[in-house]
Amino acid sequence: MQGLNRYIPPDYDPRQNSTLNSHQGKKHALGVRAKDIDKGILVVRFELPFNIWCGTCNAHIGAGVRYNARKQKVGNYYSTPIYGFKCKCHLCDGWFEIRTDPKNAAYLVYSGAKKKDEDWNPEENGGFAVHDTEAPSASEPPLDPFAGVEKTIDQQKWAKKGTSRLTELTNSSDRLNSDPYLISSSLRRKFREEKKLLLEKQIKDDNLKLKFGLNESINFESESVDEVDDKSKKIWEIIIQNKKNGESSNINNSSIEVGNLPTPKTRKNGKGKVIDTKSPDLINLLRSNTEKKYDPFADLNPIKFTSKGSSIQNIKGKGKIKSNIIENLTPKTTEKDTNNSIVNPAICGLLAGYTSD
Repeated sequence: MQGLNRYIPPDYDPRQNSTLNSHQGKKHALGVRAKDIDKGILVVRFELPFNIWCGTCNAHIGAGVRYNARKQKVGNYYSTPIYGFKCKCHLCDGWFEIRTDPKNAAYLVYSGAKKKDEDWNPEENGGFAVHDTEAPSASEPPLDPFAGVEKTIDQQKWAKKGTSRLTELTNSSDRLNSDPYLISSSLRRKFREEKKLLLEKQIKDDNLKLKFGLNESINFESESVDEVDDKSKKIWEIIIQNKKNGESSNINNSSIEVGNLPTPKTRKNGKGKVIDTKSPDLINLLRSNTEKKYDPFADLNPIKFTSKGSSIQNIKGKGKIKSNIIENLTPKTTEKDTNNSIVNPAICGLLAGYTSD
């Protein structure tokens, strides 16, 4: 029986005694401490919370001295029980009782002793009086009895409003997260519409770049007519200043984007003098921005380039476009274009149709 951590004597008969305490003659599990449990008295270990003077022998007993006190419930403060601890003085045969004070959260001497007064009043000892700033002063009028009721009513209204707000948030969350399938469908529908617009814009930009031979790194931004980029303004000022100084303005050395070029305006200053605001050299502009139409060192099967539109393969990004958008954006091939698609290799370049040993 070692595993149960108890000793069962050999003469114990569970048919005669239901518990080991009753077999040993004990009325309670706590033994002698609970001998008066039927009267509501239990012996506990009690420690003095403060210094006292014994009322029988007039001896001083310090705080912290422990006694086997008889604990008993003596009353109630509202719903909080009041306990009394009756102790026997260890210096004499006198008894004293100390009770709990739930109202002030303290202990008080009920009988048989006297508490040692150790509270020091600074006003009586030549110091300054201590005032409680939180306590109501005598000059103030007494508190309105309806103030507490109004405060309670306001708190109840606030609680109702807070509850309604929490209910609104809960309902909103349930509405947004109740059906994940509908939420996912709406998000995917929105993404498809945005992707459709982006792909259409990308096709238009690619066609425009191929038509005018622009660089692929150019980004077409939607700008209003009245707004001009500050960078373009500075570039035009540098070009005009170079022309006045007799220097040649080379477009290749200046990073000018065609999509951001402002429209120069001629303005007369003073007595009919016109400011020289000529556009950049057209030849240099075409040389820097024109795309090559063929490669003389390419394969013998040249590809015919058309400026009517770009194929769907040139579109960057994943996904496909719907058939109605493809029909509107891609050029339709005819029999004439099919017959003319075969080009003589000799026309493509000087060395395109040349074969060597």
